[in-house]
Amino acid sequence: MAFISKRNRRREKEEHQALNNRLELVKAGFRRRDLMKMGLMTGAGVLIPKLGLTHVQGQTLSSSFSSGCYGGGCNVGCSPQPARVFVDPLPIPPVLPARPITDPGLKFGAPPQVCPNNVPNGNNGNLPFEGRGQFNGSLVPGSDCFQFFSQYPVQQYFVQRIRANTNFRITSDTNIPAQTIWGFNLGGSASSDVATFPGPTIVTHYQQPWLVRRFNELPVQSQNGGFGVPETSTHLHNFHTAPESDGGPCRWFFRGQYFDYYYTAQQAGFASTHQPFGDINESLSTLWYHDHRIDHTAENTYKGMEGFQLMFNQFDTGDETTGFHLPTFPTYDIPIILNDKLLDSNTGLICFDTFNFKGLIGDVQLANGIVQPFLSVKKRRYRFRVLNGGPSRFYELFLTDPNNTSKAIPFWVIANDGNLLPKPVQVTSFRIGVAERYDIIIDFNQVKSLIGSHSTVRLENRLEQKDGSGPTGNILSAGTGTYCLEFQIGTSATDNSVDPATAPTFYTLPSIVTPRITRNFVFDRNNGQWVVNNQFADCHRFRFTVTQNSAENWVLINPRNDWQHPIHTHLEEHQILQRSASGRHDRSEYQYSGGYSGDGWGSSGYGSGSGSNGGTNANGVPTVELSRKDVTRLEFNESDTTFSRFRDFVGDWPIHCHNTVHEDHAMMLLFQVQPNVIDNNQNP
Repeated sequence: MAFISKRNRRREKEEHQALNNRLELVKAGFRRRDLMKMGLMTGAGVLIPKLGLTHVQGQTLSSSFSSGCYGGGCNVGCSPQPARVFVDPLPIPPVLPARPITDPGLKFGAPPQVCPNNVPNGNNGNLPFEGRGQFNGSLVPGSDCFQFFSQYPVQQYFVQRIRANTNFRITSDTNIPAQTIWGFNLGGSASSDVATFPGPTIVTHYQQPWLVRRFNELPVQSQNGGFGVPETSTHLHNFHTAPESDGGPCRWFFRGQYFDYYYTAQQAGFASTHQPFGDINESLSTLWYHDHRIDHTAENTYKGMEGFQLMFNQFDTGDETTGFHLPTFPTYDIPIILNDKLLDSNTGLICFDTFNFKGLIGDVQLANGIVQPFLSVKKRRYRFRVLNGGPSRFYELFLTDPNNTSKAIPFWVIANDGNLLPKPVQVTSFRIGVAERYDIIIDFNQVKSLIGSHSTVRLENRLEQKDGSGPTGNILSAGTGTYCLEFQIGTSATDNSVDPATAPTFYTLPSIVTPRITRNFVFDRNNGQWVVNNQFADCHRFRFTVTQNSAENWVLINPRNDWQHPIHTHLEEHQILQRSASGRHDRSEYQYSGGYSGDGWGSSGYGSGSGSNGGTNANGVPTVELSRKDVTRLEFNESDTTFSRFRDFVGDWPIHCHNTVHEDHAMMLLFQVQPNVIDNNQNP
């Protein structure tokens, strides 16, 4: 036995040393392509077994990384936890202030203009003042001028500075140290205007074009606090936006540069089917912005570069006395971003290992950047905009009474991926993949009547997930999952918001037209690396071209039953026409979940679920997904058919898995939209 113990200690030391070696590569910012050049990774994307890099000779990183927490580790089950939870209040991100055109930040280099300010900046190594016009780090002269800039003049300006914050606390428990995060500030140049996580909420309105100037003030690579690359591209997920402002993965910019992002603020169809303002039924509400730097999205977002943006219009007004009468922002309309983290068992600092190709799940649950906080609420209706900020975890969210876990507590889904449903859907839970958003209405007056004399109810994730490849599908017993947030119910308050039980109606789904073509996309692994149609991401290759102002059907295919992928398409929302499973086995583990929002299985097979959480239609699409969407959870052994129109703008955009670890390991492609081009490649 002594020999076995000694051998195990040796293995633990080897694993810890291997982890440290890999984390040094992460800190240095190495990419997959860099490792290939160094001979540490094959062309197929497999990390070559190296003593001191992959734990022990012959063991690859497709295996479990570690079974212990020896001497510090970045492993599930090893993170230090606060002594108490539900003691820190849920932070509400501040609203980003608009700034006059005379603001010093907007005058630096040159005021915002239609074409990029590519004048060399002698104080920044002669890099152009502005990063717009660069593609994958190289300047492309004459490119990326704003589309429709003169037709829809800017009415509102914002400034943000992307900075490090070395004193960010995720808990008031002082046994867990302050963290170094990267994030967005309120736009001021003073050092006191620190970066926050989540970033400030940007509030904008349709038909009021806006521009955001972002400065890259991140530290040099060697001062990144363990991981993160100080080159960034900020994607507004998923506004109808031209590529020069979309924040795509290949349009990143360097330290010391700024980047102007311009948005027409019109609904889709504004220059085609519904001139001049677009289709009101294609209005978005809950968006978010995040870093999207090719090869490094996972670590940069994991470090904190995420925030909300909320869109209002004449119907979704932010004032419950007008329009659709949804709860008033910001008092009763609250954004919540969910993330899970790993903390080094020795230092207590957030750690990240990019070489876990399956994905990364954590054991420290955050809501708005704080470990399991509480929110004091009144006895009335609230709108919560719930975002899964990743990087790899899926959630099945319930309201749980901690004093009576068997009590079912219903609430209402009103929007999916920022798109209001035609009418509210009552549920007892919903499933949310990475980058998805669900807007829900909780009536705490009704909740209080259900739970009785006490006054707390918790948002609980009951979905089992053992690694970053995706959930198992097993729904845990109530009270045995992970609590994300505690609601503490107080006194009554005036409520002028609409009661979802009265079946109010919102927007009508846009019509489906005959697609010009159907294309197929297989999301799979090849020799240990993530691929789309058996090919890797490449900034310099557009895989196919869509005819401008046409419609297409896309079939998203997952041929496996051991991982899932949240698939995101830029530029346009889509509608899911059909969810088709290839065999019962891929959903049989869900049959006891009570008919959750993603469950199509019932006693008569797929598409016949109980409906306790909204049910599904005849094509296997859950009722809560009968909306416009920009992320489709591609589940086990599933083919999902989606419909999209591609209007107004021209240029290039990506499709990718939004498990950001999968994305960074090449599960992405670029496509173009151009006029008068017919591309009939059905398997690009």
